[in-house]
Amino acid sequence: GGGKFDTAQALAARIGSFWPDTAEGAKEQRFVVITGGEPLLQVDTALIDALHAQGFQIAVETNGTIAAPEGLDWICVSPKAGARLVQTRGHELKVVMPQAGFTEADLLAFEQMDFVQMRVQAMDSTQPEARRQAMTWAVQWCMDHPRWLLSVQTHKSLGIR
Repeated sequence: GGGKFDTAQALAARIGSFWPDTAEGAKEQRFVVITGGEPLLQVDTALIDALHAQGFQIAVETNGTIAAPEGLDWICVSPKAGARLVQTRGHELKVVMPQAGFTEADLLAFEQMDFVQMRVQAMDSTQPEARRQAMTWAVQWCMDHPRWLLSVQTHKSLGIR
């Protein structure tokens, strides 16, 4: 819904307002994914605590250039080539390929980091042949490197942009 909020509690309450009460009056399971630009420019302990107080599990998708504060329930790092990677542990590492500046050796080096899941995602393109080649490469990478899982942007596959 946009806007500016004076406190983390006010923002958390606004986010919480989008979830209806159940018939019993208790809130349904709540899960919020904070993305951005770079969400860790704004996410701090006060917001994490306020969202947890509203019953949320909290996920972020970050480029990894800023260390994540404690208390996040899911950290997905999607690094960008040429940017200094600070957040080297989390639940999910997702690398978009091909990405100028990243090589297969870089992907293998990422395996040494402390991530539960390693994912590769084919770079989207307006050019059908480039999109097909990227997906073919990503699928083959996952088949050849079983530590890696394929990440697919389902909304793009369905034509929802």
